[in-house]
Amino acid sequence: MSGVRVGLHVCRGNWSRNEEVLLQGDYAPLLPAFRQMNVRQLVLEYATPRAGDIDVVGRALGDREIGLGVVNPRTETVETVAEIVARVERALAYYRPESIFLNPDCGFGCFANRCVNDEATAAAKMRAIAQAAGAVRDRYA
Repeated sequence: MSGVRVGLHVCRGNWSRNEEVLLQGDYAPLLPAFRQMNVRQLVLEYATPRAGDIDVVGRALGDREIGLGVVNPRTETVETVAEIVARVERALAYYRPESIFLNPDCGFGCFANRCVNDEATAAAKMRAIAQAAGAVRDRYA
């Protein structure tokens, strides 16, 4: 299918705001499966330290696109543009600028009729992503 981008999101948990009960560990155990999958983009969570360092996937699969999780949808704290830009710059060690797509770690939707964040916080986090994307484009385009 022309123009269709196939990707895979690996969710590390979006059912609790308590980071300690959600999945932990880097993506190393999944690398063999990632290599075998016919996907252009890996949409991975990197706004939480629970996901490990981008080095693991970047070294192994820097030839793909990365849907880079740059904000944590479960926290009330809105990430700064500088924090998001720093995450992108870390990814630039492995990915071409045009291969990096910024997104929240996971969605802001509800799970079991309980949203992980309120609308104002979600909107502020998305604004921060948009501002950071502009700053990165200005710097690296």
